[in-house]
Amino acid sequence: MKKLVTTAAALALTAGMASAEGKLVIYHWFEYIPQELLDKFSEEHDVEVVMDTYDSNEALLASLKAGAIGTYDVAVPGDYMVQIMAGEGLLDTIEEGELANKGNIQPEWADPAFDPGRAHSIPYQWGSTSFAVNRDDYDGPIDSTDILFNPPAALSGKINMLDSQGEVMAMAALHMGIPQCSTDREQLKALNAMLQEAKQHWASFNSDTAKEVLVSGDASVGQIYDGFAAKARQEGANIEYAFPKEGYVVWMDNVVLLKDAPNRENALKFMDFLLEPENIAAVTNYARYVAGVDGVGPFLDPELAKQPESNPPADAGKGVFIEVCDQQTQEVYDQIWTNLKK
Repeated sequence: MKKLVTTAAALALTAGMASAEGKLVIYHWFEYIPQELLDKFSEEHDVEVVMDTYDSNEALLASLKAGAIGTYDVAVPGDYMVQIMAGEGLLDTIEEGELANKGNIQPEWADPAFDPGRAHSIPYQWGSTSFAVNRDDYDGPIDSTDILFNPPAALSGKINMLDSQGEVMAMAALHMGIPQCSTDREQLKALNAMLQEAKQHWASFNSDTAKEVLVSGDASVGQIYDGFAAKARQEGANIEYAFPKEGYVVWMDNVVLLKDAPNRENALKFMDFLLEPENIAAVTNYARYVAGVDGVGPFLDPELAKQPESNPPADAGKGVFIEVCDQQTQEVYDQIWTNLKK
């Protein structure tokens, strides 16, 4: 996989590649799909697969709005970003009957609020975002978001945060017990102040190495996706994934059909391919998340059902989805995030 270089020349080159017949151009999260599955689709449908990667929903949106629409066929945004992209006119509509396997979608994911009737998307994987702690470095309780935002001295300067506005701001709201899209001026001032203070304890903002910094020991605590935490543990890191009492983020990633997809027919073939239980189960086994398709059970690694990252304890806080704010409120949150990243 390669990172997208969003220059006019690079986009023009990729667009030229995408215009050829027998291609599929994917815009995807990093480290989130096994190459073997892409090879399988390529061989079955005689399609050359080209893929670029991004490291946050916000990076995906910024790239598409900067001119990448018409370059890619499909992308894999999170739930709230599907709603935003649809509102921005960045998605094509999947017409009735265009997906032969649409009936395989699990009922609970067939008509989500962020994409009613699955007009633009299919489910990919779902999971949670919280944080993990290296137990070789810290043996205290980890049942509170204080670990991220008001950490003990032993962890100060050893914390990696995701470079993802959605996840950081949602968990900050949970920590403070305020709405995600608050319009209360005093709450917003307090949120900004809390984050600026917490930042003094953080070592880095990084999403694409969120697992690696925990495995290597470069960070003792990391905000992280549950599947990344499971993979880090598989790689030998003595880490524990937390389900804090204040709550944690729940998400569903989705494959969307992009507006002006240069290879629309192949995009639909790929979406249908991912709605086949055996194929989407390969993603689950690789990424350690959960699929939203019926019939995957016989193809799953049995260890998935037992992994602690997928089994919140009885005293865990509530899992919440990231909310979409109105434009005026979002501009305030964008400014808080920009100040935080300075």
